[in-house]
Amino acid sequence: MWTLGAFNTADAWEAVEALTACCASRAWAEKLVSGRPYGTVAALRAAALAGFDELDEAEIAVAHAAHAPIGKPRPAGEDRWSRGEQSRALTADEAVRAELAEVNAAYERRFGRVFLICATGLTGEEILAEAKRRLGNTDADEHREAVAELRKIVALRLEKAVRP
Repeated sequence: MWTLGAFNTADAWEAVEALTACCASRAWAEKLVSGRPYGTVAALRAAALAGFDELDEAEIAVAHAAHAPIGKPRPAGEDRWSRGEQSRALTADEAVRAELAEVNAAYERRFGRVFLICATGLTGEEILAEAKRRLGNTDADEHREAVAELRKIVALRLEKAVRP
């Protein structure tokens, strides 16, 4: 976690590296770093979300691919946020975790990427219900929902990463 002042004055490379933990798109991180200094965390957040909204499909795919499947976070250090974000899902009973793994696999077969949801505060059962619902989406509808969830995750991670 950084203060806004530390973020504003950090070495560009270091700031980009910190931001790619929030969103794996280097183009997004570099754009935010080039916009420094930010007067408030709210200004940084606004720039971050505007920059996210401008990402092309290739950069969205990069950002999406950096996420671990729900219920199966990557090893510590590889994805520093997912364990905390998925903490409630990880405590679901074995039957829910097993079904979530099945639905994750079905989702990947159907859409060619991991199921993505802003999992913070959601139970395993809630995530499972949402994953099942979204399996019925058209490709275009699911892409829109996945990007919206990714945007929520980016905002949440940025909020954790940079404080006033």
